[in-house]
Amino acid sequence: MDRKIKGKAAEDLAVSFLKSKKYEILDRNFKTKFGEIDIIARDGNCIVFIEVRSKSYSFFGRPEETVNKEKIKKIIKTAQFYIQTKNPSFSEVRFDIISILHNNISHIKNAFDMDFE
Repeated sequence: MDRKIKGKAAEDLAVSFLKSKKYEILDRNFKTKFGEIDIIARDGNCIVFIEVRSKSYSFFGRPEETVNKEKIKKIIKTAQFYIQTKNPSFSEVRFDIISILHNNISHIKNAFDMDFE
């Protein structure tokens, strides 16, 4: 299966999972010159920027382990741009990772924060 198709399927699965947990989906595949955020959602008064990673095998590690320092920096810059341009109302910001391995979902809340270095 094509990589883009697999990625979209994983994101669709993540969105369904988040909706079942009562998250409000604000945006998907938000792109800037800095990078892209897969899902932007609201969890109560918290705006959540979510990276979705999926793999069909764990031989070389779990999906969330593929989120490296460079990717985190891009997500943070893109999130800052989103907040500045969209001006959403919220009292907290959170960065989560949804990891999908063999269709099993792991939701890693607070995977990193704005002060990441």
